[in-house]
Amino acid sequence: MPELNLPLTLVRNGQKPLYRQLYEQLRAAILNGSLAPGVRLPSSRALAEELGIARNSVVSVYEELLSEGYLVSQHGSGTSVSSELPSLPKLEKAVERKIPRWLMQEEPVISEAELPLPALPGQIDFRLGVTSTALWPQQAWQAIWREVSRQQLPGDYGDPGGEGALRTAIASYVGRARGVACQPEDVIIVAGTVQALDLIARATLGMHDAVAMEEPGYPLARAVFQSRQVQVVPVPVDTDGLRVEMLPCGATAPTLVYVTPSHQYPLGTRLSIARRLTLLEWAREHESLVIEDDYDSEFRFGAQPLPALASLDDLSRVAYIGSFSKVLTPALRAGYLIAPPLLRERITRLKLLSDIHLSWPLQQGLALFLQSRNLERYIQRLRQHYAEKRATLLQALAPVAGLVEMQGLDAGLHACLELKGDDVHEAEIVARSYQRGVVVYALHHYYLGLPDKKGLLLGYGGLEEAQIMEGAKKLAAVIRQTDKEKK
Repeated sequence: MPELNLPLTLVRNGQKPLYRQLYEQLRAAILNGSLAPGVRLPSSRALAEELGIARNSVVSVYEELLSEGYLVSQHGSGTSVSSELPSLPKLEKAVERKIPRWLMQEEPVISEAELPLPALPGQIDFRLGVTSTALWPQQAWQAIWREVSRQQLPGDYGDPGGEGALRTAIASYVGRARGVACQPEDVIIVAGTVQALDLIARATLGMHDAVAMEEPGYPLARAVFQSRQVQVVPVPVDTDGLRVEMLPCGATAPTLVYVTPSHQYPLGTRLSIARRLTLLEWAREHESLVIEDDYDSEFRFGAQPLPALASLDDLSRVAYIGSFSKVLTPALRAGYLIAPPLLRERITRLKLLSDIHLSWPLQQGLALFLQSRNLERYIQRLRQHYAEKRATLLQALAPVAGLVEMQGLDAGLHACLELKGDDVHEAEIVARSYQRGVVVYALHHYYLGLPDKKGLLLGYGGLEEAQIMEGAKKLAAVIRQTDKEKK
């Protein structure tokens, strides 16, 4: 019977206990074939002496491997690797591995805008999509969770569409806040916007279908559609939002049109009433579905909100997506989808295959939060909070008003700074700002095709006013310096 001939390296004073290191190294050697079936291991006493560790540690490792079936022990024959394990080849470090068949599918492309460089300690990161919890209603939130904890936990799975109390509360809320008339059964509870988009894509798209998107647009939405291996058709955006007249017609009309009409992502414009009505008529004529992502409509500054696209739809041509990520926090991973009846039924079945349902306690807590009107009171406070941050950003960037055009600041939690001049390079300003401890984001990452604008995106929702002032002043200094060098 072959003897053990394997280098074992144990790190003294490491994070893992010595017995755990020994267990993992022996188990890995068995699985990768370095210890073949039938190889005899030294006695626990001999291995302990060789490694300089307590015999009890070796005994514990052997016992664990024996209980898991990796080792066998026979009286008089000692301990050896089980002969019932399949013969595994030894792994050679230099061998080039073939990509397995189940990884041959093309990997979804995620934009650098969604996977940015990590902010270093002390850096000011103008990351989009981050919210403030400085005004979080902690007492009300704790009271709600005390109430949830007094409820009897169910012993079965919930409705894939969501808990009735939360669906009812959301239907009431969107009716008041956004004019969307719907019934509780029209609402599907989802784990945020991306899951809603994925469910819609799975429910509606075939391999030869197309999806129209705003250009520039939301990179993660684009990645979701591209993962279905369909054609994504970029449609330009101007000051009135999506250029509806540029949507393909006839046989080439896309199956879906994804829009952010209340606050275009990322430019910040909004879809005019005329274009909203034209888009709905186009959808009716081509039997297409419009996806309305109403991601931060609650926050408007000095401009009256336009009605939700879904509130104008009487032909069931709009799937409406809302989220609690901006009004509460992305950490909750909770949102909702309001869909036409036939689509809703199909999505509910697909959701059963996805995650079955969202966490029951979370749904109950959110239902109580909405029923008590705590959400609307919180939003009112947040509007003033974000308005002050917006004013700070405008003040800090005032010195470069002649070098950039500020866009998107009448709503939402981010601004777009369009850079003027043909010889201005986004990447240069982004890199120089990063060196000064300020992280900003280049607009070109949000385009599918060639950009027609140069710009920077600044999310200010999650920063304190002092950080906004300091970061924006440093950015302004970089913009002025770059402009001076170009002259």
